Amino acid sequence: MTISDTLRYTRIHLVHGSGELPAVGFGTLIPDPLATKQATKSALEVGFRLLDCAERYRNEEAVGDAIQAALKVGTLQREDLFVTTKLWNTNHRPERVKPAFDASRRRLRLDYVDCYLIHTPFAFRPGDEQDPRDEQGRVIYDPGVTLVETWRALERLVDDGHCKSIGLSDITLEKLREIVAAARIMPAVVQVESHPYLPEWDLLEFCREQGIVLQAFAALGHAMEPSVVADPVIAAIAQRVHKTPAQVVLAWAVQRGTAFLTTSTKPQRIQENFDISALPEDAMREIRERITTNVRFNAVVETGVPGFIARPPVN
Repeated sequence: MTISDTLRYTRIHLVHGSGELPAVGFGTLIPDPLATKQATKSALEVGFRLLDCAERYRNEEAVGDAIQAALKVGTLQREDLFVTTKLWNTNHRPERVKPAFDASRRRLRLDYVDCYLIHTPFAFRPGDEQDPRDEQGRVIYDPGVTLVETWRALERLVDDGHCKSIGLSDITLEKLREIVAAARIMPAVVQVESHPYLPEWDLLEFCREQGIVLQAFAALGHAMEPSVVADPVIAAIAQRVHKTPAQVVLAWAVQRGTAFLTTSTKPQRIQENFDISALPEDAMREIRERITTNVRFNAVVETGVPGFIARPPVN
């Protein structure tokens, strides 16, 4: 990992991919397309260079519009950007992977994607309905495909040249081990919920051993209770180093060797989340040793049903 004069510009070399992944990333899970476009525009303006997208967010076109606007005015070049998007659960069957990838690329208006992730390890019934349910409201899974078969289809995307690296999201250490054992092209990135209340040290250690980047979503706890940013240990450090609690938590994420994602539609908050600075070693030690709360806010790793995305309305 190379850390420049300021923490916010940290880039992590991809051992199993092409180029470097910015440690500081902007997530685009924003329900309204207009708000998505404006927030993405703000993120690019303050300095974010990693955009995390997904077919399931239903707003890739809005992200694409913001990217194209920035490219048009010349404020950045395509090679300055790292764009990730994700394969949704209903497209796990190998024959559906490339069409889903190409559709995402068209919506984003990009010739290539820097990283393509399997959104969750759970295959849902294939089709256009993203949240297939039976009459009792239970998810309809697809027993006709394995995660390894889906991974093989992602490997072929890298072979084709429009995808620079591949990875997994919402995955457990056990499932990740399965893919690592079977992979021809190793995962470059693993994206999971992680914050001081869910540090995922074992998963991080395995990723380090394998040369995989761990990228944390819900890096600030997704504003849920108990509040990560209201933790007394975090609050005391923030006061001591003259930063906000959010900036302390995000700096901790980068300094311990992970990348992170944050999402906001407020320009001031977007700026705050980018303006992080290195923490002293004693602060890093305090966060590791004194915070004992252990909470997972998103149960997606158990079901494949995303905890932070609302179910589509029933027609």
